[in-house]
Amino acid sequence: MKKIILLAFEGKEMCFVHVLANALDMKDKGFEVKVVLEGAATATAAQMGNGDSPFAGLYAEVKDAGLIDCACLACSKKMEAYDDLEKQGIPFKGEMKGHPSLADYMVYGFQVITF
Repeated sequence: MKKIILLAFEGKEMCFVHVLANALDMKDKGFEVKVVLEGAATATAAQMGNGDSPFAGLYAEVKDAGLIDCACLACSKKMEAYDDLEKQGIPFKGEMKGHPSLADYMVYGFQVITF
């Protein structure tokens, strides 16, 4: 089985929508896929989780499917998204100087794709 990390870094809504759509598509095709929220994407996820986007339903579908593995601890605080993401139940990782370690995923055979 193919193991993929979709690293959502860009905060632009349409770029983030592609992360969400690809996560669902890969899941449906049998991939083990996880979304990691980094950078400005932490704020975009917070907004979508609050219903502040026409794509809030797509975000909810990905979140409800358990595909969001974590949000970056440092970036979510810097982007002022921490409180909203915490309320959504998104876990945080920060083992690499406040950020999720991609190497930790790669050790378990995940390929990282960055958006």
